[in-house]
Amino acid sequence: MARSDLADITAFLSVAREGSFTKAAAKLGVSQSALSQTVRNLEARLGLRLLTRTTRNVSPTQAGERLIEAVGPRLDEVEAELAALSALRDKPAGTVRIAAGDYSAEWLLWPVIERLLPDYPDIHIEIVVDNGLTDIVAQRLDAGVRLGERVAKDMVAVRIGPDMRMAVVGTTAYFKRYPKPKTPWELTAHNCINLRLPTAGGLYAWEFAKGGRELKVRVEGQLVFNTATMALKAALAGAGLAFVPEERVMPYVGSGELVRVLADWCPSFAGFHLYYPSRRQPTPAFVVVAEALRKGV
Repeated sequence: MARSDLADITAFLSVAREGSFTKAAAKLGVSQSALSQTVRNLEARLGLRLLTRTTRNVSPTQAGERLIEAVGPRLDEVEAELAALSALRDKPAGTVRIAAGDYSAEWLLWPVIERLLPDYPDIHIEIVVDNGLTDIVAQRLDAGVRLGERVAKDMVAVRIGPDMRMAVVGTTAYFKRYPKPKTPWELTAHNCINLRLPTAGGLYAWEFAKGGRELKVRVEGQLVFNTATMALKAALAGAGLAFVPEERVMPYVGSGELVRVLADWCPSFAGFHLYYPSRRQPTPAFVVVAEALRKGV
């Protein structure tokens, strides 16, 4: 295979993965017209159309998909090995890209990264905030953050947070209008703040357990958000009951701004883990970041 073919295949893979000539050109640092011509030249040499182009998007053809599956992983391995050579430098360098939900990004990642970066000026970190189950391999991310129970078996998982509990909370003013629920079943008579999460496939059913019995309650109310941050804000405003991580609400419970109920129905569960593909060779920069997150320093 000619060296020009390798460069052209790399250009094709970038377009296919980005789904856009414009985005791929910006990432590669070339003009859109030059990138388009490169892919056309590759298609001409192969005698096959690799991409289907429309006015709105770009997608691989069957031949393109086959090329991606056959060559893409091998080129990724080459890139990873080249990045690993930065270990020969005095200090780790490079970019580390991590996907995380808004809660874990704010409460777990940022405090560690804020303290880490001044000591490693050559390390760059990109945090992709996404509350869905991001495919870090497809998105070419170095790692992701998920609750332990949601990490795929073929991934390396490193605990970076303690066990967690959920909490049902509302304001004192709210409970003057509605009686405090003594069991999860009574939540159906309350104005509850719902969460619509991609991982739940719709509105999240509040999960409880007690005495070996597990229970999911489909609650109703006037408000629906897709982040726990907004649900907490609404609860603080007296708009209803929220079901959010315990750690986020305890300061408000301690100050009296929120009242917690059903605590005995909220058991602990595995906390957040950093996960990454077992087949990928971690770069020195990633090792530094992962170790810092593991230690919480």
